[in-house]
Order: sequence, then structure tokens, then C-alpha cells
Amino acid sequence: MTTPDVQGVVRDILARLADEPGGLLPILHELQDTLGYVPQEALPQIAAGLNLSRAEVHGVVSYYHHFRTDKPGRQVLQMCRAEACKSMGADALIAHAQQRLGCKLHEQTADGAFSLEPVFCLGLCSSSPALMLGHTLHARMTPAKFDALIEEARS
Repeated sequence: MTTPDVQGVVRDILARLADEPGGLLPILHELQDTLGYVPQEALPQIAAGLNLSRAEVHGVVSYYHHFRTDKPGRQVLQMCRAEACKSMGADALIAHAQQRLGCKLHEQTADGAFSLEPVFCLGLCSSSPALMLGHTLHARMTPAKFDALIEEARS
């Protein structure tokens, strides 16, 4: 998305949400929901619209793991790293995913098909290890199930 497009999206979001008490988080969520990420170039405009410093806005974006500042792959794959999932093999599953996709956590595949991101609890603790592809949760994940899921998602 070009700079003018980002500026227009931010302007529209600010027009609707800037007057809400504590509006920064809803604005950042709306921006990420719309663009798929929070572009660095949007931070000064958000700061000005909320009468905050750019550092304050950057601090919030960088504090929360949910926000990404780079454009994601076409599909976002979030892998749970919380304790319940770790105790059921999440670390080995993440290693398998990185090898299978050819990218590390916080990166995307060479073809731009997937972004691989850690998440710290998907709420499926009793069915771990878990992951989320797009907006769909997947529980009791194994390397074989992962491979099948990726093949299905690619087609």
C-alpha cells in the first residue's frame, strides 16, 4: 500500500475513533485489521491525531506482541508457546514448522504465503499443542497434521 493509501486509512480510522477514551489501542487494532499490520509511517499521523508523542505510540506498538510492523504473508500462522502447549511438544512442533516452511518465528516464507508468529496462549490448553491459521484454531497438532494443514492451505 502506498503512503497516501496508508494516510487515508489512518485518517478514516482517526475520524471515527480518536475521541474515544483510551482510543489508541482500538485505533491500532482497526489499522492492523484493515492493513494486516501497523506501518511505521502511520505512527506520526496517529500520534498527531491523539495529541501523543510518536514515542508513546511506538511504545504501545512495540510492547504488545499482537501488533506487527511489517506486512504479513498472505496467511498468518500463530503457534502457541504457552506452558501447556510447551509441555505437550510445542517447541518440537515449532521447530518442525520452521524447517517445513523455511522461515523462523517473526518471518515469512520466501513465497510470501505464510507469516510464522509466536503467540502466548490460544485458550486451548487442554487440547495442546495448538496453533491458529488465519482465524481458525487447530488443536492437538502433530507434525503430520501440520504438514497436511499447510498443504491444504497452499491449494
